[in-house]
Amino acid sequence: MSEGNSKSKKPSRKHKPPGLKILHEDRDIIVVDKSEGLLTISNDKVKDKTAHFFLNNYVQKGNPKSRDRVFIVHRLDRDTSGVLVFAKNQNAKAYLQEEWSQFNKKYYAIVLGKPPEMEGEVTSYLMENSAYRMYSTKDSSKGKFAKTGYKVVKSNAHYSLLEIELFTGRKNQIRVHMSDIGCPIAGDKVYGKDPKVRGRLALHAASLTILHPYSKKEMTFETGLPNEFKAVMS
Repeated sequence: MSEGNSKSKKPSRKHKPPGLKILHEDRDIIVVDKSEGLLTISNDKVKDKTAHFFLNNYVQKGNPKSRDRVFIVHRLDRDTSGVLVFAKNQNAKAYLQEEWSQFNKKYYAIVLGKPPEMEGEVTSYLMENSAYRMYSTKDSSKGKFAKTGYKVVKSNAHYSLLEIELFTGRKNQIRVHMSDIGCPIAGDKVYGKDPKVRGRLALHAASLTILHPYSKKEMTFETGLPNEFKAVMS
């Protein structure tokens, strides 16, 4: 990780956010490694056991009346692990969201089988049906353009480990596109039928490169390959 405008802080044990490893924190941003199974933000069923809730509690040090808070910049699916960045003020949030499409995002995924090419790109227009499931269409007037790049890192008799570059950030984009090429992500019960990999969806946000909202310096945050992925591909 490159340097930002201040050094990282270690969370106090008392308010350490569960399911999150803090990779970097300064006055403008907080970057974490989110575990799989944890929502980014609340939904109709889960209100407080989310990354957003836990980090708000952390920056407020347990005082809900504190003016300190974190702001949503982007999301990771509940079952996707990896790098997640939050803003600590409105200006940082606005900048990061405005520039988001220009930042580099890389994922690791284990898919069923082997893609048709060792390296390639998948493009389509994505839209959502009444059951909230995303799917690809060729009709540009109905869907939103989505582009995913992939490279095969390793393969065995049943699975392939892919490094994936996300050029656009549509809902469930990687999962849909891998299913489109006949290689659904392992553990995906919505877009594939393969059994779970050690109890989880095999998708991990491995690397994120941004320009810091205050200093404008390039910063890269990385996490390693999850142990579950290593076990499947060994």
